[in-house]
Amino acid sequence: MKIFVAIALLAVFALGSEAKLTHSQALSQIQAAGVGISSSGGCSDRSKPTCTSLEQINVITINGVVTLKKSSGCSLTVTGGTEVGHASGTYSHYNGYKVDYSLNTCISGYITRSFTRIADRSDGAAQYRSAAGNIYALEGNHWDVTYHNNS
Repeated sequence: MKIFVAIALLAVFALGSEAKLTHSQALSQIQAAGVGISSSGGCSDRSKPTCTSLEQINVITINGVVTLKKSSGCSLTVTGGTEVGHASGTYSHYNGYKVDYSLNTCISGYITRSFTRIADRSDGAAQYRSAAGNIYALEGNHWDVTYHNNS
């Protein structure tokens, strides 16, 4: 099974960082890294806003999730993915560039200590930029993160 997953991942990475993953592919990668996923609706249907879907998420976004988990050493839970119900735009959840994380003291401390504080978002959310250019916005009850392709 591990060889099959490795071959599948190599094929995906060969397509580039904006290559899309299925929910199953993305879930396999984040779970292997020890990242959890939670859905208020207990589902993964991309067409339902109460679900948490990873369908059509960008490879770079999943790489960012795994990197954050490994770098921080913190518990990390994805609570929002590519499902409908988020704001639209080029770098949106639906287009595979964003994920939401549940809050915990460890991950919040890691983000605020490790990344550069930048201007608040137009809605007042405090923002931090990583060295890779990813933007972490504190939306009150979760972190909303945009993963950019800076290669």
